[in-house]
Amino acid sequence: MSKGGKSDQEEGEENMAAWLLGLNTLKIQPFKLPPLGPHDVRVGMKAVGICGSDVHFSKALRLADYVVKEPMVIGHECAGIIEETGSEVKDLVPGDRVALEPGISCWRCDLCKEGRYNLCPDMKFFGLPPFHGSLARQIVHPAYLCFKLPDNVSLEEGALCEPLSVAVHACRRGNISPETNVLVMGAGPIGLVTLLAARAFGAPRIVNVDVDGNRLSVAKELGADGVVQVSTNMQDIPKEVETICNVMGAKVDVSFDCAGLSKTMSTALSVTRAGGKVCLVGLGHNEMTVPLTPAAAREVDVIGVFRYKNTWPLCIELLRSGKIDVKPLITHRFGFSQKEIEEAFETSAGGGNAIKVMFNL
Repeated sequence: MSKGGKSDQEEGEENMAAWLLGLNTLKIQPFKLPPLGPHDVRVGMKAVGICGSDVHFSKALRLADYVVKEPMVIGHECAGIIEETGSEVKDLVPGDRVALEPGISCWRCDLCKEGRYNLCPDMKFFGLPPFHGSLARQIVHPAYLCFKLPDNVSLEEGALCEPLSVAVHACRRGNISPETNVLVMGAGPIGLVTLLAARAFGAPRIVNVDVDGNRLSVAKELGADGVVQVSTNMQDIPKEVETICNVMGAKVDVSFDCAGLSKTMSTALSVTRAGGKVCLVGLGHNEMTVPLTPAAAREVDVIGVFRYKNTWPLCIELLRSGKIDVKPLITHRFGFSQKEIEEAFETSAGGGNAIKVMFNL
């Protein structure tokens, strides 16, 4: 896994990485690389984005059932340049620019055999305890999970294939097409890439909903046909549903809840047409109180979305062709120094006008 890169590095060189050592404690420290396997590649990391889960781990040392029990290298949205290939690697060479899919599944369980490898119970995922992440100068990764980038796709865009993959997988699960009007609950990074992906899949009308007017302005700039600013008060749902329907100007065929809160899910279930779909993308709360019975009476399907599978080639093609432009999502850039690591996580955690914070290594 990303326990590394290659053990026999250039003499005198020491691989460095951002380690999560305790609550709000990130330190750049040496990160020893394991031997390069025959089917592995050593990648020099060049672009690594900060995900909300990274921030959550740094602030709480846990996310759902995943607990940081010992020092761990953080990060999983990444792209870099191949520096060395294993003896059996045929389709990548040093100098290739690649985007990395961060999860290594077992390929032995029933779910992997069915092709649903994103649900593998033995998944080894960058920066998810107990596995090290990719915010490092170098890592090692299986070659089959490294996807070559076209010349017109930057390494930063390559790193954003990871959050974009969540959106692409969600659109596949929701069967988005030119006949599908889409509601996106949330205008954070995942809500915004879901907007972009739904448009690329052909959705004719897309409305974004959020509590933050600044983020809704970004959604509008990125192509949302309408935006609705809402409150955090559950009592406001009926009038907000009416407003959303008016702004949509049509029935909502598919809703994406990119927050995963009782209010956002309740709104999505209430506003989606009979026979429509609600895709739960965000996992904000483990438990929610939502109006399932009325939704069931209207045969509204609730669809779970967890990570992604087989999405990187499509994401790269969408970026190459210009059908999706993720560059406006990058609002802040930092280098790889102790001071900048701390500032970057503070910026990402602080919200404000920060959408995607990117490290350039």
